[in-house]
Amino acid sequence: MNLLITGGSGFIGSNFVEMVLDEKSSHVSKVVNLDCLTYAGNTENTKAFKNDEKYVFEKVDLCDTTELSRVFKQHNISHVIHLAAESHVDNSILNPSAFIDSNVVGTLNLLKFSLQMNVERFHHVSTDEVFGSLGDTGKFSEETPYDPRNPYSASKAASDFLVRSYFHTYGFPITISNCSNNYGPRQHSEKFIPVVIKSIMANKKIPLYGSGTNIRDWIYVKDHCQGIWDVFTRGSLGETYCIGSNCEMRNIDIIHAICKGMGVKPSDCIEYVKDRAGHDFRYAIDSNKIEYMLGWKPTVSFEEGIKKTIRWYSEKH
Repeated sequence: MNLLITGGSGFIGSNFVEMVLDEKSSHVSKVVNLDCLTYAGNTENTKAFKNDEKYVFEKVDLCDTTELSRVFKQHNISHVIHLAAESHVDNSILNPSAFIDSNVVGTLNLLKFSLQMNVERFHHVSTDEVFGSLGDTGKFSEETPYDPRNPYSASKAASDFLVRSYFHTYGFPITISNCSNNYGPRQHSEKFIPVVIKSIMANKKIPLYGSGTNIRDWIYVKDHCQGIWDVFTRGSLGETYCIGSNCEMRNIDIIHAICKGMGVKPSDCIEYVKDRAGHDFRYAIDSNKIEYMLGWKPTVSFEEGIKKTIRWYSEKH
């Protein structure tokens, strides 16, 4: 297997590449990390495995079709896992065009070359945000209608539909996964949990949107990576799998947990700020399908995961 992983220098991508090289290397002959190194991608994230004999890095933009074609042919790509995406909601509100270019056009280019090269398996990593917002009850599942509420989630929804269209139109062997909020080592500093940790470390106020009652389902990045691998290797072609950890928490409770772990008082740290436009109230994932069909389950509790995350940022800085 010559495996192309897009976005392998980012948060989830670098954790995934590391897992493949450490734990799944017997399945692969070569791992090609294709990343254009925008602000979210960082060569620091790949230092631990950059000298692995099976690892290759290609600094290529998915919108550069000439270079993308070269990568497919030069490395004889047989399998693809598509993680690369612009993913920060606030940035999508300020500049939607960048999200269309990366998440929609980039995905289409990747599908076109994958089809041309007769790629044996193509897995597309998506988000629960494509489903919109939940009320006080219920969970997202594979049957939930799409209802994106911001440019980021709209661009990811579009990319999901493109991937599905290649299965139905061309018989192309795809799978898709929609995951809840990730956290863990190497997450970009713009994201919520790193913002909280780094604000406390710098003795700065933690900005909290609205009243802090928005709810997310949180999953430790290593558990997500294992879920991706399980779907990629054993999932039924043409199918979607929702990956979550049944760990719903309000934003304010996340801050309290981190403050407790770092030995500070939440009342001394929080600064309430105006809520952002299109801020979905609640996300929650029903993972019954992947648990029943593939035997996947999260293994890292939030208490354990947040300790590991705090420790990583403390040691890094």
